[in-house]
Amino acid sequence: MKNSVSSLLRSVLAFALLAGLACSSANAAPKGFQIKKTKSGLTVNYDGELFTKYVIDQSNKPYLYPVIGPTGKPMTRAYPMETIEGEQHDHPHHRSLWFGHQGVGGFDSWHEALTIEERFRKKKPEDKEKAMAVLASTKHVSFRVISFGPKRAVIESVNDYVGSDGKKLMSDERKITLTATKDTRVIDFDITLIASHGDVKLDDKKDAGFSVRVPTSMSITGKQGGRIYNSEGHKDGDAWGKRAEWVTFWGPVEDETLGVTILNHPKSFRHPTPWHARTYGLFTANPFGTKSLDKTAEDGGFVLKKGEKIELRHRVILHKGGPDAANIGKAWKVYSK
Repeated sequence: MKNSVSSLLRSVLAFALLAGLACSSANAAPKGFQIKKTKSGLTVNYDGELFTKYVIDQSNKPYLYPVIGPTGKPMTRAYPMETIEGEQHDHPHHRSLWFGHQGVGGFDSWHEALTIEERFRKKKPEDKEKAMAVLASTKHVSFRVISFGPKRAVIESVNDYVGSDGKKLMSDERKITLTATKDTRVIDFDITLIASHGDVKLDDKKDAGFSVRVPTSMSITGKQGGRIYNSEGHKDGDAWGKRAEWVTFWGPVEDETLGVTILNHPKSFRHPTPWHARTYGLFTANPFGTKSLDKTAEDGGFVLKKGEKIELRHRVILHKGGPDAANIGKAWKVYSK
């Protein structure tokens, strides 16, 4: 009888131990990348924590928001997606991380209706109507690839650029690859513009290209210690309009010094690109606005013939410290190869 009781107790303890291990395993944060489809697009997690969301239904263009850095802090501005005390509330079309162009076949996919409402509030109604009349949308068509694993996540999508009159202007194909290390989060953003719907004119515009809007605390005008530096040694306001292989914004985010760097790949259209890098927190790799960014340069507008395409390739690195601490020079050499 005594042996039977002991055997029963051992069985109960073994079962409890196995159940506890199973429960612990079930509750453990998953390792590596995971992507979940949502009503608004996709959510990307890394090691069980949010990395970013690819949002397709909240504006006239897709964008990534929030974008979380290696220490768990948001590293792009929240406005206009969220209202955060102390942030700059300007340029509502600056949606975290995105691509846009003010002159696509005579239409504007850079700005959005919220911007026009803000800018023309005190102006003539007909001026507002004119601005609305040339507003375009970058409409998500489909996800071609959604894949993820321990080391990376990949999103491939197709988008159409559509004028306010409903006419399709061109399309793009995007490949977004997300990776992570202990000290960085990395987003490779490759975008191919295609004249899928006939010839399309891409104008020389200051407001065009691949962009990130950093937190207000990281901006120079925020006067909290934010800085700009590029691969050619230009600093702060002097980086505007200059061609460079990369540009870094860095500064305080809460109690840490963090940085956001965009690298421009040698195979990207018109590398090294001119940069629309503004001290208030915007930086845009803009190969289109050559004359708009440098009055001595030739007009960069051109016609993309039906079926032709151009490729834009960039890597965004979210890192600790400034460009020296993050060894951006070495990161550029690795990326460029």
